[in-house]
Amino acid sequence: MAVKQGDDLREALRARGMRVTPARLAVLALLRASDQPLSHAEVGDYLAAHGWDPATLYRNLIELAEVGLVRRTDVGDHVWRFEATQGGHDPGVHPHFTCTVCGSVECLPVLELVAARGKLPRALRQKQVEVHVRGVCDQCS
Repeated sequence: MAVKQGDDLREALRARGMRVTPARLAVLALLRASDQPLSHAEVGDYLAAHGWDPATLYRNLIELAEVGLVRRTDVGDHVWRFEATQGGHDPGVHPHFTCTVCGSVECLPVLELVAARGKLPRALRQKQVEVHVRGVCDQCS
């Protein structure tokens, strides 16, 4: 996974009132480069070479979620996964697919909702809905 730390990441942090730190830049860059939500453990595995302790990474994940740069999702297995809300990751509300065999999680494309009756429920308009699809992934089938 190609991870770059450009000025856009620094600006995104500053725009949300956050200090720019190497750990925050690395976590945000990783999540923006990922095409799937990552758990705290997975973030730690990817960034292990940098020597940050797990508590620092977790604190940064939570802080990034609190300011809206990252979305925190539980796909039903009681493990928080984190994904960028801007950058290379699709910022829209989208469903997640979880493989019931290997446990992999991936983002599915944003579904275009067409209101045949001309009115969407408020939860959909306000993007307060999470959709989780479970099944067997291509690798396991």
